[in-house]
Amino acid sequence: MNDMIRTGSVARKTKETDIFIEVMLDGKGRADISTGIGFFDHMLTALSVHSGISMNIKVTGDLHVDCHHTIEDTGIALGQALGQALGAKSGIVRYGTAYIPMDESLAMASLDLSNRPFLVFNCPFTNQSCGQYDLCMTEEFFRAFAFNSGMTLHINLMYGSNDHHKAEAVYKAVAHALKTAVTFNSDGSTLSTKGVL
Repeated sequence: MNDMIRTGSVARKTKETDIFIEVMLDGKGRADISTGIGFFDHMLTALSVHSGISMNIKVTGDLHVDCHHTIEDTGIALGQALGQALGAKSGIVRYGTAYIPMDESLAMASLDLSNRPFLVFNCPFTNQSCGQYDLCMTEEFFRAFAFNSGMTLHINLMYGSNDHHKAEAVYKAVAHALKTAVTFNSDGSTLSTKGVL
């Protein structure tokens, strides 16, 4: 089981975005990320490094319109790549929960790699954006990521005042919850009363 190479890659091209993503679940969290949105690159790098999932993400999008298509489509492709790498989702811990502080902010993420996609997102932001990243797109990214990877994902921002810190705590909380969930379990079994996910 532990000799498995768990990788996924997705190339996705539309009239709005051109995306290539590779993930390696056991790749030590090496990040090579370019989306054209500096703050989003920063958040995806945190997601990679803190989850231990290596990510190669190259995105060209219609940023002359705004950041919406680039961020949402990246979530779609990254979710598909993660789902591909997880395969049947057998032999993994499956669940993960993490509380992550970032200075004055505290975020919680709890997830289940269940093949039953769902998102609960309770994260109020104060400002419209951090750099060229619209903070409202945080929810859109995680919805696309969860639904395309087959993940139930709950994210709660407990408190905070600085939007940069709040967003970073959210991404890092998801990363640490994911790091736990994708870990191999002790006996290689599928953690489900049904026997399959």
